[in-house]
Amino acid sequence: MRILHAVRSDAFAGVESHVARLARAQADAGDEVMVVGGDPTRMASAVGPGVRTLPAGTVAHVLAAVRRWAPSSDIVHAHMTAAEIACATAMLGVATPLVVTRHFARDRGSNPVSTIAAVGAARRVSAQIAISHYVSRAIAGESVVIHPGVGSTATTRPAAQREPVVLLAQRLEPEKAGDLALRAFAQSGVADQGWRLEVAGDGSERSRLCTLADEVGISGSTRFLGHSSDVASLMERASVLLAPCSIEGLGLTVLESMASALPVVAVAAGGHLETVGSVTGAALHPPGDVDRAAELLSCLVSDPGRRDAYGFRLQQAQRTSFTPAHQAQATADVYATVV
Repeated sequence: MRILHAVRSDAFAGVESHVARLARAQADAGDEVMVVGGDPTRMASAVGPGVRTLPAGTVAHVLAAVRRWAPSSDIVHAHMTAAEIACATAMLGVATPLVVTRHFARDRGSNPVSTIAAVGAARRVSAQIAISHYVSRAIAGESVVIHPGVGSTATTRPAAQREPVVLLAQRLEPEKAGDLALRAFAQSGVADQGWRLEVAGDGSERSRLCTLADEVGISGSTRFLGHSSDVASLMERASVLLAPCSIEGLGLTVLESMASALPVVAVAAGGHLETVGSVTGAALHPPGDVDRAAELLSCLVSDPGRRDAYGFRLQQAQRTSFTPAHQAQATADVYATVV
């Protein structure tokens, strides 16, 4: 098939990574794929030489590209509201089906104007995909749930070869609940055993979290790394990942941790129930429950064998259910219903 993906973006974060992985898997399956949007350099590197990329940092850029390429495509696949509106507008009078993926558990649009435009654009949509059951339940209209996939690792690093590091890798914004992770690390007492907390990511909460680390007595054992372009290497040497955000649509960072057999302590909410929660003995705690999060972290730190067994179960779940090939096939099945 000839597939045109569109996202209005000049960045490369979770959604852009999702698009790149899917596009690359579709190309590997024999499809002819083009991606409009995302940081041009990083998107081109992520999709590989078999996928054509075009920059689209504005709605006008998406409009122009889709107007040019939609008539010769079998499917146009939009990601996020701005691209959906641009695609629906550009495709007036064009018969090509429009498929959208919903990445967040909220209504379309970030303001009254975009919300009204999104309602109109939704009428043009042929099929809607949600990245999790959590997202599907929160959005309007019928949707097909297709979990994103990440690449599987060839090797597994056991607990004995990892460093005494607890990792928090996410944007430092209020909705991500980074404060819960810091409080849980402090309350667990593992810093007194020589363990460190490494925080990869940046955002408006960084200053407040640095102050909080000092207030709860862990500033000496906490490193704020800022934005990291190589989270995979951090995961390879860390021993536990904290995932405290309760509104995560699915969580690519968690999937990447599962792929590397890195044990995850996550909040029992959002998409985490479908990833970490898919394995026996998942280390899940109620939203906002610092005590339980600290207890789970302490138990994992004190038992390398338990970390290995839990990490193995997470890795097997990723290899079975959360791969790009699985995602591409499920997406092709959706395409087949509208072509």
